[in-house]
Formats: sequence, C-alpha cells, structure tokens
Amino acid sequence: MNDRNTSEPRISEHRTFEFDLTAHETQRRTEVLAALGDTWDPIAVMEGEADAYRLLYSGLDAEQQATYDALVAAGVLPASGQG
Repeated sequence: MNDRNTSEPRISEHRTFEFDLTAHETQRRTEVLAALGDTWDPIAVMEGEADAYRLLYSGLDAEQQATYDALVAAGVLPASGQG
C-alpha cells in the first residue's frame, strides 16, 4: 500500500516490453530453406502454378466465363496470363 504523503517514489503500474525476433526469423528462414532442399526450383514451381491456374479456368461454359470475366474486372482475380 502506497500512501501519497510518503516520500517513496511511486512505481509505475505500466511496463514496456520489447522483443527482437530477428534471430528467430533468421532461424525460421534457414529451416524452411533446409526443408526445401537443394533441388527446389522456384521458377519451376511458379511455372507449375501458372499452368494450374490456366487449367483451372479453361473450358468454362458461357455463364462461368461471364462470372470469371466479372471477377477479373472487379480485381478479385488476376487477368489471364498474370496468375
């Protein structure tokens, strides 16, 4: 109990904590790259994703194509070739 009439300094009830996660983030990235291994090819992965995107939106009927076009126009989906 702290009496306001005493000369003891009042200790603030609020504390500030700072955490530097730089070392943790460096370790996390190192582990991710180690898990991917030496054979991981980011260009091949991106090309595979683009192929999958093209395949996903190929063969649409007229109604599906209209919906796709509306989503592209609204900025919800990227235009063909940008996926």
